[in-house]
Amino acid sequence: MGSVGDSYDNALAENLWILIKTEGIRGATFPTRAEANLALFQYIDSVYSTRRIQ
Repeated sequence: MGSVGDSYDNALAENLWILIKTEGIRGATFPTRAEANLALFQYIDSVYSTRRIQ
């Protein structure tokens, strides 16, 4: 990680969120927040964690 005020601190988190948005939930609509949370959990647990080295 970078030092204080360095742009590298947030880069890993931003990369995770853009992957979740583009690969996991693009185009999906959820009637409830609980269904959206479940879809995010399922994507991270089943797809993201198995294909990407942490």
